[in-house]
Amino acid sequence: MNKNFFRMMLIFPALLFSLSLSGCVYLVIGGVGAVGGYVVSPDTVEGNTEMDAGSVWEGAIEIASIMGTILESNQESGIIIAKISGAKVTITLEEGEPSGTKIRVKSRKTFFPKISVAQEVFVKIMSYAQGK
Repeated sequence: MNKNFFRMMLIFPALLFSLSLSGCVYLVIGGVGAVGGYVVSPDTVEGNTEMDAGSVWEGAIEIASIMGTILESNQESGIIIAKISGAKVTITLEEGEPSGTKIRVKSRKTFFPKISVAQEVFVKIMSYAQGK
């Protein structure tokens, strides 16, 4: 075959990989009804729900305790720190505009981002909040 074809076959995946490492990567995640979110950094997923902060807090505590061990939690500041699948997961809840709550889930294992853990926790919290 053509040498240029083989070069393109090697360069294209490398280009895609390098683009995914630069800056913020936006990715729609979900699969459960209207559950959605977006990646704001290589280790953080965030999204909004119409549920009040109290209900979302309850769900976040429940999910974090089922999936791992809660290390710290402070409902007033809206922060939960847990150890899930060997990663340090920080769940932050912020009350939104007139109604609703913003959920941010950050996950790191040592110095490396664990976006798959953050996505899994985020989706489970959103599913729990919508199921109530």
